[in-house]
Amino acid sequence: MIAKNKNSYFKLPILDGLEILDAKNHTLNFPFHTHNTFNITLVLEQVFSTKTCDRFLQAPAGTIVITNPDEVHATICESKTGNSFLTFYVSPEVIYGLNKNKPVYFHNKIIEDPLLFQQLVHLSRDLFTLNTEKDNEFVKALRTLIAKHSSEAFEEKKISHHFRKFLDRELFEKFSLDSAAARFGVDKYKFLRLFKAETGLTPNNYIILKRIEKCKELLKSQNDLLGIAIETGFYDATHLCKHFKKITGISPFAYQKCL
Repeated sequence: MIAKNKNSYFKLPILDGLEILDAKNHTLNFPFHTHNTFNITLVLEQVFSTKTCDRFLQAPAGTIVITNPDEVHATICESKTGNSFLTFYVSPEVIYGLNKNKPVYFHNKIIEDPLLFQQLVHLSRDLFTLNTEKDNEFVKALRTLIAKHSSEAFEEKKISHHFRKFLDRELFEKFSLDSAAARFGVDKYKFLRLFKAETGLTPNNYIILKRIEKCKELLKSQNDLLGIAIETGFYDATHLCKHFKKITGISPFAYQKCL
């Protein structure tokens, strides 16, 4: 029987803390969410299906899937066989720096470039034996990706100033839909539509993401998972683990182990 959802996570001391998710036969869907990084995914086996706010995309094995920072997306995995893929999470500062500090945006989410794909697959196997030559090869591959497949021109959807102030001040550990709607002078149904229009996410998805972000920070210095769960607004450690794995593909302990 094929072992499913056997994922590995790595954080390497290169490129401002390069993070890598190596997913093997992953069967769990990733709900709509965002990252503050460029996600560079190598599709190793099966068709990789992803949703954006307005598109449904299917990337065959051997292709590269790109998600830009703060881009709302979801991933639908094969429920029986699972999907095998490897994702590099690269900070925008690193990508912009490799482009002479110019903006970078990937309009094409699915990239067919067999040579670059094989280079990145090869590097992913060797990155864990770090040396200067390997680091330079990875930087060269990223520069090739940027030069051949990215663009500087894009229209960034910005959250309105008023709504941004609300998001910055809101304590999502104790969020109340009715209370939030009242502050905007609308009923909760209109507020739900407003929230989705501004962020691309439902309040529930956004809240879970914020809680997981805070959980990641707390895992750097704390080991009490129940305490972290309560502090970040989850019912208990089991509830936290369920959502943490749903968003990241790994458990909180697997994440903490690599810090």
